[in-house]
Amino acid sequence: MRFLPLLLVVAVSGCSVTQPNLKPKQWRFATDPHGSQAILNGPLVNEKQVAIQFKRVPRVDKQNNSWVELIYDLPTKQLPSQFNIALTYKSDNALIVKLSQQEYGGSGDKSYAHYQTKLPASNTWHTINVSLNDFVRPNWTPAWSKDKGVILKHVSALYFVPDLTDVEGGEASLAIKSLRIE
Repeated sequence: MRFLPLLLVVAVSGCSVTQPNLKPKQWRFATDPHGSQAILNGPLVNEKQVAIQFKRVPRVDKQNNSWVELIYDLPTKQLPSQFNIALTYKSDNALIVKLSQQEYGGSGDKSYAHYQTKLPASNTWHTINVSLNDFVRPNWTPAWSKDKGVILKHVSALYFVPDLTDVEGGEASLAIKSLRIE
């Protein structure tokens, strides 16, 4: 009988478990229709991380911006009140985290000036905590875009965007090992 618990421990230790926040159906990516690319070396999500590389082309013209995004769709399609995001990531560029809120996106004013925060580049795993107070609208927000604040029940996703410029575009590598929203 003493052998059975030991056998169970050995059997379970060989199993891999996907983190709840690394469920493939909750992660996706998007790029502009102007030539920017997402490059995958295997699946976007595996049991250890979400990993992607991007090539962003320079802005096409005044009406046609280029963009690349790694997207985490919130399971409940909203953020909890007084939320805290604990993120473990690697990114060879500064990383912008955006709160995708309907008022500022395609279903709203179409400014895409979502509340966001900028995290430092890190070539090694880096864990950081951010809260609602860390998010602001970008300095390029159009004057006509009315600030309605962050409406937590209207935030359906988090966007992870490498800080590449409109003028130059560029290449970026990004990986996320853990994402907790409390």
